[in-house]
Amino acid sequence: MKMVMAVIKPFKLDDVRDALSELGVEGMTVSEVRGYGRQKGQKELYRGAEYAVSFLPKVKLEIAIADDKVDGVVKTLNEAANTGRVGDGKVFVYNLERVVRIRTGEEDQDAL
Repeated sequence: MKMVMAVIKPFKLDDVRDALSELGVEGMTVSEVRGYGRQKGQKELYRGAEYAVSFLPKVKLEIAIADDKVDGVVKTLNEAANTGRVGDGKVFVYNLERVVRIRTGEEDQDAL
């Protein structure tokens, strides 16, 4: 089992969710987060004064999936979240040791 974590631009969330649903992904956790990468934030104007916004709004997705679906999920995330501009985000994949569904007590693959 794997945990796929993606940080994307907020306005791409609906596109990503729709694409993952078509792929058969049944659930995900979504969090509103703030951060920056190589772009180091951005400059904005407010009442004629320029100021730096160090942390940009992003959306973090967490998706627990079976090993055999990882490549498809990563490819779908990459395609659906891509705008071709700086700050599109990142996808991280890491191992899951154990999963337990609280309601039924099912474990691992059955709990997904």
